[in-house]
Amino acid sequence: MRVNISSGAPWESTVGYSRAVRVGNIVEVAGTTAVDGTDIVSVGDAYEQARFIFQKIGVALGQAGVAMTDVVRTRMYVTSSSVVDDVLRAHGEVFSEIRPAATIVVVSALIDERLLVEIEATAICY
Repeated sequence: MRVNISSGAPWESTVGYSRAVRVGNIVEVAGTTAVDGTDIVSVGDAYEQARFIFQKIGVALGQAGVAMTDVVRTRMYVTSSSVVDDVLRAHGEVFSEIRPAATIVVVSALIDERLLVEIEATAICY
């Protein structure tokens, strides 16, 4: 059974994607940025953007019936190697005990130049 989770963002219907999708016991959370409604949160601060993103991911996971403790994989995309440590610090605050497989990649840009990080997550409910 497939369940699409929506955050209500206007782009979801326009672009044709879901904030998260649960199929069976697997939940995939789409690339998540520090956008709250139409506002970008903590411009210029990758650590605070990452913290906000992890909260957003937690909400989506909860709507799918799982929790951060069920996360088995994260993928982080940052716009500069200078912010890697800030993003990894935020990741560690959430996942130090959970320890999912994780990847961080430096990319040339995200959809808006004020966004410094985008994060995806995969969770499995046992």
